[in-house]
Amino acid sequence: MTPNDSGIAVRARVRVGGGLSRSSPRLWRGAGWTPWLYLAPALVILGGLLLYPVYQLGLISVFRYTQAQVSGGQPTAFVGVSNYADVFGDDQFWSVLLATVLFAAACVVSTLAVGCALAVLLTRVRALPRLVLMLAALGAWATPAVTGSTVWLFLFDPDFGPVDRLLGLGDHSWTYGRYSAFFLVLLEVVWCSFPFVMVTVYAGIRAVPSEVLEAAALDGASQWRIWRSVLAPMLRPILTIVTIQSVIWDFKVFTQIYVMTGGGGIAGQNLVLNVYAYQQAFASSQYGLGAAIGVVTLLVLLAVTLVYLRLLRRQGEEL
Repeated sequence: MTPNDSGIAVRARVRVGGGLSRSSPRLWRGAGWTPWLYLAPALVILGGLLLYPVYQLGLISVFRYTQAQVSGGQPTAFVGVSNYADVFGDDQFWSVLLATVLFAAACVVSTLAVGCALAVLLTRVRALPRLVLMLAALGAWATPAVTGSTVWLFLFDPDFGPVDRLLGLGDHSWTYGRYSAFFLVLLEVVWCSFPFVMVTVYAGIRAVPSEVLEAAALDGASQWRIWRSVLAPMLRPILTIVTIQSVIWDFKVFTQIYVMTGGGGIAGQNLVLNVYAYQQAFASSQYGLGAAIGVVTLLVLLAVTLVYLRLLRRQGEEL
């Protein structure tokens, strides 16, 4: 950070919403169990909706559970970590895991970049363009994944789609090549995901006192420097939330890949973990194996989230 950036950051250091005093933990200790009593109904419902399915997923993953067991023709047999050994011993699993990580990272970075840029743009345009942009973004957000994927497939269709004609690509098939298919899915994922980032970050920007931004502008800071030195540090908690949400959503993408690549692309070249687990569980009737892949996916997501939060804590961020 340059000295000028430091000056801007120091002059703009204002806590949004006033924040809590240093004695606020005493208030929580004095309140005792009262906050938990208010949260209890929601915690019970979330526990039933989240913990029980995870328990069932882990239970199935340690049994031999195929179509024979589902139909009752054979009894279920406990196999311990045999399913996990089969998963980790499969070379295709590691290639799919790597593709999933890289694809999810590209989606998260692109979604955050587009959402934050449009959030800043919303603060710069007049009321009518802002309303039109908000309605368009919310329309994209509300569109079901299957519908959005079908629309994007039509736009990039080699025979009838307008994109190839506008770009002069003739009858180029975007879903034939591995990287072009992933890029097409990435565009659709960003299109349906950026509104959440845009609206959330825009609400955070509106909560920043106007005096802070005016002080930075008077110091001669450009829009990019205001974002980097003033807005981004003040919006760090909000950016943390949208980043974690984006990581979870993009890492477990299923519908877009399944619809736009026909179930994983040619010879499985566009498989991601969720589609790979679906193929193992339902196409191959290896439900225990599919459950094991699901458990691994859950653990990877938890690990990524915990590492990200720990890095933020090392930087002194309050979460």
